[in-house]
Amino acid sequence: MRSPEAPRLLAVSDLHVRYPENLEIAEALVPGHPDDWLIVAGDVDERVETTSATLAALRERFGTVLWVPGNHELWSRNKHADGAAESLRGAHRYDELVRRCREIGVGTPEDPYPVWDGPGGPVVVAPLFVPYDYSFLPAGTSTSEEGLAAAYAAGVVCTDEYLMHPDPYPSRQDWCAARVATTAARLDALDPAMPTVLVNHWPLERTPCDVLRYPEFALWCGTTATADWHRRYRAVAVVHGHLHIPRTVVVDGVPFVEVSLGYPREWRAHSERFGGHFPDLLPRIVLPSSQIG
Repeated sequence: MRSPEAPRLLAVSDLHVRYPENLEIAEALVPGHPDDWLIVAGDVDERVETTSATLAALRERFGTVLWVPGNHELWSRNKHADGAAESLRGAHRYDELVRRCREIGVGTPEDPYPVWDGPGGPVVVAPLFVPYDYSFLPAGTSTSEEGLAAAYAAGVVCTDEYLMHPDPYPSRQDWCAARVATTAARLDALDPAMPTVLVNHWPLERTPCDVLRYPEFALWCGTTATADWHRRYRAVAVVHGHLHIPRTVVVDGVPFVEVSLGYPREWRAHSERFGGHFPDLLPRIVLPSSQIG
């Protein structure tokens, strides 16, 4: 295949490298152009050590790698897990992942937002960490409490309820509110003349969740507090993962690009939809926008 003549802003998420087939795919991700950037939009793995090792390997191949956390990186299975890092919970676990990314030269939501000057630029690429607050409510409910009760009654309960701890915040809603406030302040400080590419593991707007097989799962997919961010912050694209439904949805003229690989059973099923071996289409092209599909 002919190499691209110009660099591209690329993205992938939900590598879930604990599956050997997925690890093989992650190890095969390479730039097509020496100046390609790679966004990794969360859910690399459930272990701190493996997440940082995978990101380090990608950083060796791509000159610029940007990472945002997903829920799986933030899972803590117990307080006696192997290694001090694996036992960390909540914001402390996130801080450790950020520290390790900085050691290997991978950008995070805590670092200055870089500017993409390649085709489609200049554009500020903003890696974000904004989780969820149960405000993507199922039909027929009007409060988070009602929504969660409906989800439990339907047997649709995200594993986060058991493994993603909000420490030191009293609740996941409080953690989300803190992240919304901190992130909005940083985005508000950007040059208002500059467009952005917003990157978050969870969708910043409810529309991508409309096709979920189990609608109740939307509770664990984002927050209504970010519903206008694609307009407010001049986004030319919004990149996310989490849903394992790789597609592009246009909201208010802005492409919301889901860049998930997903579990092996899922990407094998996607192959038929995409007319071939689905992982060959990864990473997805974010810019230039003419190549978003």
